[in-house]
Amino acid sequence: MTDKEKQQPTLGEKRPGESFKDQILRALHDDGANEPVNSSRPTQDEAEAKLKSETEKSPTTDEKDSKVEIKMPLSDESKLTRSKKKTSDKKSAPKEEISAVESEVKPMTRAESKKQASQTSKKQGRNEERNNPEIEEAIDPRDKEDKIVSRIVLIVVAALVIVVGIVGFTGYRYVDSALKPLDSTNKNYVSVNIPIGSSNKEIGHILEQDKVIKNGMIFNYYTKFHNLANFQGGYYNMQPSMSLEDVANLLQQGGTEKPEPPVLGKILIPEGFSIEQIAQAMEVNALTKKKEKTPYTSEEFMKVVQDPAFFDKMLKKYPELLTSASQAKDVRYRLEGYLFPATYNYSKGTTVEQLVEEMITAENQVMSAYYGTIKAKGMTVQEVLTLASLVEKEGVKDEDRREIAQVFFNRMTPGIDMPLQSDISVLYAMNQHKELLTEKDTQIDSPYNLYIHTGYGPGPFDSPGKNSIEAVLNPKDNDYLFFVADIKTGEVYFAKTYEEHQELVDKYVNN
Repeated sequence: MTDKEKQQPTLGEKRPGESFKDQILRALHDDGANEPVNSSRPTQDEAEAKLKSETEKSPTTDEKDSKVEIKMPLSDESKLTRSKKKTSDKKSAPKEEISAVESEVKPMTRAESKKQASQTSKKQGRNEERNNPEIEEAIDPRDKEDKIVSRIVLIVVAALVIVVGIVGFTGYRYVDSALKPLDSTNKNYVSVNIPIGSSNKEIGHILEQDKVIKNGMIFNYYTKFHNLANFQGGYYNMQPSMSLEDVANLLQQGGTEKPEPPVLGKILIPEGFSIEQIAQAMEVNALTKKKEKTPYTSEEFMKVVQDPAFFDKMLKKYPELLTSASQAKDVRYRLEGYLFPATYNYSKGTTVEQLVEEMITAENQVMSAYYGTIKAKGMTVQEVLTLASLVEKEGVKDEDRREIAQVFFNRMTPGIDMPLQSDISVLYAMNQHKELLTEKDTQIDSPYNLYIHTGYGPGPFDSPGKNSIEAVLNPKDNDYLFFVADIKTGEVYFAKTYEEHQELVDKYVNN
């Protein structure tokens, strides 16, 4: 290598203040200086002009630095120097520049070139449409109208869905609320008058006006949905705490002809209760599930039923009912058997005396239908109620009661004159309850003991029901003298002779 060549810097050597572009031009110039004049390589001026045009065509600075392409032959030294420069630039340039250089080194296919050009064209077209108002005006106005209409329809439909949902939810809450009591805490009574012949719609309107229910229309629909009808006219005492079901049930029971005080409780007198048992029932309010106490005591009740002045007062008021009772001897309670078993309401201010009188009034109403029959049979009310009180306890089925009533009549037939021998009479005489009686029990000294006394005895042993009274007045004809009941099943077995009867007793009682 000559001295001149040693002094000449190579392409890889960068002079102070020399750019990459100047380095390439210098390498080209040096390379051209060593070739013949008639070489086809371009001169330095031509190379600079070509490089300048290539640079101006580049869209960005990054592309100018990374994608300069010089289509001219290079000397081996220049190529080596350029390769080293690119390697150095790759190490120091960001990843984006390295990718750009690599994409330049790797030639793209024809399909990739078309795809890239198409994407670039679309982006440029969209940008031009956004920035060019003339293009926006060129869009078909009908497309804009369709879009606006679609949006309006969507908004309207969404609004309707929301409104329907709100209305439906509100309606459900309203109906659900109307089915509940108007005020569950308000126990005050309201007097309501329902005219006879009122329709369910009219009744609902009256109940709403009197502030018993929330909505009369809902009440009308409720009664139709549950097929409720036969509502009775009259005066009713209702509470705002009552449900629609409670109101409907009360309307089906019927009201009163005139306004009455509201009912505070009920006293239940079951069939077959004696006066002493009724006294205990007077203390229990049958209207409540917890059997709360009434304002009355058993002592107050017993004082009234044993008061001679009260009995005389009732005798004057109901002579047909109580005349035979007033003539009876050795009775424990003159009103025993004359307090009809039923349910009795009491209100604020109701007295024990009023309740007892109401029970006697109910008994008189039942017996009024039989006074003629009693006289025709040659019996007294006292005798009918006495036999009925025994039949009430001895039988369970109405058919058995009619048979038992006839057995009692058969025993009292003249010529037989047999005691009635009812265990009920002995238990009443003992004033206690036992499942089985002993021989000693049947010998207790009491006018009520019908094992040792013939006839009806002093009087009734309890308060019989209407069916037992009818059984005595209309017995079933038979020739039995004995009967026994299975204490487990209540089934009654009849016999004509004592031997047959004893066999039944051993089978169904002693066994």
